[in-house]
Amino acid sequence: MTGHRVRSTSRRAVLAGACAACTAALAGCARYGTSNGLAGAPAPAATTPSAGGAASSASSAGASTSAVLASTADIPVGGGKVLTAQKIVITQPKAGSFHAFTAICTHQGCIVDAVSAGTIDCPCHGSKYSAVNGSVVNGPAILPLAAVSIKVQGTSIVQV
Repeated sequence: MTGHRVRSTSRRAVLAGACAACTAALAGCARYGTSNGLAGAPAPAATTPSAGGAASSASSAGASTSAVLASTADIPVGGGKVLTAQKIVITQPKAGSFHAFTAICTHQGCIVDAVSAGTIDCPCHGSKYSAVNGSVVNGPAILPLAAVSIKVQGTSIVQV
């Protein structure tokens, strides 16, 4: 009987280990699409318009020249533009106020494809995010889009 008891204890240990592994895997699924260090991390500082109409950011002080993401003329007022190659979406909810977010949907990692009627839209499952702050407007996504720091330099929008 002692051998049987040892075998039962081993089965319990295996089951407990399997449960722990399953729990860890499920916790990882809840963070899918945010594996770029975004899960649980504070979002980068949001951009706000300055007196000159250019976007500024707390992290932009002393920033050197960056690659141009878009021209201010490319971003319609009340809309936005998805930069698929950079996986960034830039919005202009009101004239002179530019915001940028990751274009990766936090639901299952699809790339958002449109900005309309004040929302950033994902084609895969219908998630919609606020064009102002990236928060979820319509699920199934539950996590917001992470902000991307940008700055307006003349008529160019650059990432900082």
